[in-house]
Amino acid sequence: MGWKETAEPVLTRMPAVQRPEGHIPFKRKLMWTGGVLLLYFFLTNVYLYGADQSADIFGNFRSLLAGGQGTVLHLGIGPIVTASIVLQLLGGADLLGLDTSDPRDQVLYQGLQKLLVVVMICLTGLPMVFVGGFLPANEAVAQNLGIGTFGVQWLIFAQIFVGAILVLFMDEIVSKWGVGSGIGLFIVAGVSQRLIGGLISPQGIGSTVGVIPQWISIITGSAQNVPSLLTSGGIQYMLFGGGQLLALATTILIFVIVVYAESVRVEIPLSHARVKGARGRFPVKLIYASVLPMILVRALQANIQFLGRILNSQLGGLPAWLGTYNQYGSPTGGLFYYFAPIHRPQDWMWWAGGAGGHAAWEVLLRVAIDLGFMVVGGAIFAIFWVETADMGPESTAKQIQNSGMQIPGFRQNTGVIEKVMERYIPQVTVLGGALVGLLAVMANMLGTIGGTSGTSLLLAVSITYKLYEEIAEEQLMEMHPMMREMFGG
Repeated sequence: MGWKETAEPVLTRMPAVQRPEGHIPFKRKLMWTGGVLLLYFFLTNVYLYGADQSADIFGNFRSLLAGGQGTVLHLGIGPIVTASIVLQLLGGADLLGLDTSDPRDQVLYQGLQKLLVVVMICLTGLPMVFVGGFLPANEAVAQNLGIGTFGVQWLIFAQIFVGAILVLFMDEIVSKWGVGSGIGLFIVAGVSQRLIGGLISPQGIGSTVGVIPQWISIITGSAQNVPSLLTSGGIQYMLFGGGQLLALATTILIFVIVVYAESVRVEIPLSHARVKGARGRFPVKLIYASVLPMILVRALQANIQFLGRILNSQLGGLPAWLGTYNQYGSPTGGLFYYFAPIHRPQDWMWWAGGAGGHAAWEVLLRVAIDLGFMVVGGAIFAIFWVETADMGPESTAKQIQNSGMQIPGFRQNTGVIEKVMERYIPQVTVLGGALVGLLAVMANMLGTIGGTSGTSLLLAVSITYKLYEEIAEEQLMEMHPMMREMFGG
C-alpha cells in the first residue's frame, strides 16, 4: 500500500471552502474580496492578549509576510509560503507521485498542503512562544488569570494558531469566491500601508517622517539638523537621509520597470482547427512565472535567519564563525551575517559610515551572496512554479489542444505544440526569474519609500497589475456572456 492510500482518509477530510456552483457575478466577487480585506485589516489590529511587545523577529521581512507584529496575524502568510516551498521541492524532485491533472490527486495535493501549513504553524509558532521568547508572556496577566507563565504562553500560541488558520481560509475564500488570491491581496494591502505611511506620515507617527511632510519642513525651514543643501553633506542628506530622493526615484523606477516587463512578451499565433477565421495568440511574458516565486526565496532567507536567532538564544551564543548578534537580535558576523539579505543603503555603504563598521570585502561578499541567492533562487523557484502551476510546455500544449486551437503551419498534435513551447517557455522562465531577483536586490540596496523591501514592492506592483487584468477580463465576461460560455465559465 502506497502513502497515498494510507493518507487519503486524512487528506480528503481536511476542512475546505466549498467551490461555488456556477458563475459568480462580478459585483459579488468584489464584495467577497472587500469583505476579506476588511477582516484582514481588523485582525492586524487585534493584539495578542497576554503578550508583551518585543522586537519583531521577522523585521524587514514583515511586509513580505503580510502579518502584524504582536497581533493574531503575527505569522502572516509565512506558514503557507513555507509549506509551498516544501511542496515545490518535493514535487520538483518527483517524490510525491501526484498528478495534479487527476481530480483524485488534486484533492490529495490540496489536503497535503493544508496539513503542511498546520505543521509549519506549529514549527514556527511554538519556538517563538516557548523557546526563543520572541513573544514574551506578560507576568501581570499570568498572575491575574492564575494560570502561570506557562499557561499564558499556551494562550498566546492558541491565538497565533487561530490567526494563521484564518489566513489560510481567507486566502481560499478569495481564490474561490473573489478576485485574485488572498496571499497576493494581503501583500498588496501591507505594502500599500507602508508606502502611504512613507509618503504622508507626520512627525510622531511611525519611526520616520513621511517624504511630503519632511519636504514641507525643509522648504519652510522648520526641519531640524538639516545641513546646508549646497554642501556634500546636504546632497547626501537629500539623497539618502530625510530627503529620501533616491528612495522615491527607486520606488517610481520599480513601478515603471515591472509594468514594462509585464507588457514584454513573445506572442505565439494560434488558429482554430474547425472555425475558419478564428485566430488568437498565446502570450509568453518576460515575467512568465510572475513575481510570486520571490516570496519563496525571501521566505527561505527569513527561515534561515529565524533558525539563527533561535540557536543563538538557546545556546547562549554561537561560535564566531557561525554567527554573532547584537542586542537587537541582528547578525553582526559569521555565516548568518553573510546570509542575511541587504535591506537598505546603510547595510552596504561602508564609505559613508554604514555597514556596521565592517570591512569593504565583508560587505561586498554579503552583497554577492544576497545577489547570487536571489538571482539563482529566483530562476530555480520560477521553474518549479511553472511546473507545479501547470504552466510548463507540456501542460500548455494540452490546454491549447483541448481548446481546439493549433499553431498555424504545424500539425494539430500535442507533441508538436509542446516542442514549439519548449523553444520559449523554459528560457523565458529562467530569464524572468533571474531578472526579478536582480531587481529585488537593487531596490533594497537603493532603498524605497516607507522602508518597503524591494521584493515586497515588486510583488505589490506585479500583483496589482495582474489584478487589473483579471478585473478587466471579469468585466468583459459580464458584458459578453457568450464569451464566458466559450471559455468554459
